[in-house]
Amino acid sequence: MLSMPALCWLCRLPLSVAAHGLCSVCLRTLPALPVLCPRCGLPAASARISCGRCLRAPPHWQALICVSDYQPPLRRWVHQLKFYRITALRVMLARLLLLSWLDAHRRRGLVRPDLLLCVPLHKVRACQRGYNQAALLAKPLARWLGCEFHEGLHRRRHNALQHRLSASQRRRNVCGAFRLEIDVRGRHIALIDDVVTTGHTAGEISRILLAHGAASVQIWCLCRTL
Repeated sequence: MLSMPALCWLCRLPLSVAAHGLCSVCLRTLPALPVLCPRCGLPAASARISCGRCLRAPPHWQALICVSDYQPPLRRWVHQLKFYRITALRVMLARLLLLSWLDAHRRRGLVRPDLLLCVPLHKVRACQRGYNQAALLAKPLARWLGCEFHEGLHRRRHNALQHRLSASQRRRNVCGAFRLEIDVRGRHIALIDDVVTTGHTAGEISRILLAHGAASVQIWCLCRTL
C-alpha cells in the first residue's frame, strides 16, 4: 500500500520532510515581524537593547521570543490546535518556535535553557480540552534541544479565560493562581505558551520562578499581540 505524502499546511503541496509541516517557500512567506524589544517583545526602536517601557518597568522575565503577531496564519493554527483538537499541528508549530529561538540565540546570544515549562491549565479545563496545547509544543522542543521538560507548574484555581478579560482584570485573575512543585534553583528556564497578550500570566509565573531561585526565564510563544 502506498502511503499518502505529507502536505504543507499552507500550499498543500507534498513535503520532502514530513515533520517540517511547511515547505521552504511558505516558510519564507510567513508575515514578517517589526523590530521588537528583546525583553518585552513589543515594537521598539532596537532589537538589541530594552525599550523605554522595560527600562521604566521591566517584566519579570529576561527575554521574549515569538513567531508572529496574532494574525493569520498563526492565529488560525493556534485556534485549530487549542479549540478544534487539530493536534497534528503541534510539531510544525514547535519547529517554528525552535527556528525563532535559534535566530535569537544567534543574533542576541540568548542562553540555551536547561528546563522547559509550560503555562498550565487548571485540571478542569485540561479535562475538558483533553490536553494542554503548550505542553504539546514543549515536548518536541525539549527533545530537539536535549533539555528537560517538566509539568511542574499547576493552577490553584479555575480562573476565567484570560482572553475574555480586560487588562486590569487579567492582572487580578492570575495573582496567586499558580503553584510551583519542582526545584528550579540555578536553572535557565524557557516558559512555553501559545499566545502572550498583556503578559500578566507570563509575568506572574516568571516572578514565582525567580523567587524560587531560577537563574533566568525566557518566554517562548507562537503569537505576541502587538
